[in-house]
Amino acid sequence: MRRKPKRRLMGEINVVPYIDVMLVLLIIFMVTAPLLTQGIEVELPKAAAEPIDAGQNDQPLVLSVDAAGRFYLSVGDRKDAPIEAEQVVSLASAVLRRRPETPVLVKADQKVPYGRVVEAMVLLQQSGAQKVGFLTDPPDTPRRRRGQSQG
Repeated sequence: MRRKPKRRLMGEINVVPYIDVMLVLLIIFMVTAPLLTQGIEVELPKAAAEPIDAGQNDQPLVLSVDAAGRFYLSVGDRKDAPIEAEQVVSLASAVLRRRPETPVLVKADQKVPYGRVVEAMVLLQQSGAQKVGFLTDPPDTPRRRRGQSQG
C-alpha cells in the first residue's frame, strides 16, 4: 500500500490581496485630495511674506472675500455659501470665545477693493480677534542664492 505524502504547512503570506487594497486606497486618495481644499477659490495677491507660526493643532479661522466682495467663513455647515457681515461677527465671535488662541486670517481676492478688505478686518476685530493675518501667494521671482541679503 502506498502512503500519501504529508502536506507541509505553508509559511509564507500571500501579499497580493494587500497590494490590491493599497492600490485602491491610493486611487481613492488621489481622487479625493483635490476636493479637500479649504474655502472658496480666490486669486491671492503675491507677496514675499514670512509664514505665520501657528500650532499644528490650531485650525485657523479664515474669512474669505471673493472677487465680487462676498464673505465666506471657514466654520459652519456651509463653508462655500456667502454670508452677511452680521453672521461673520456672530460665528467668528463664537469660535473665538471657545478658543481665543485661534489664528485669524483674511483670504481676499486681489481684485477686491481695499475698503472691502478693511471691512473684513473690522468684522473680525469686532468678533474679538486680537491679530489678523493675510493669506498671500509667493511671488513668481527666481529664488535668491544663499548668502545674498534682502537689502
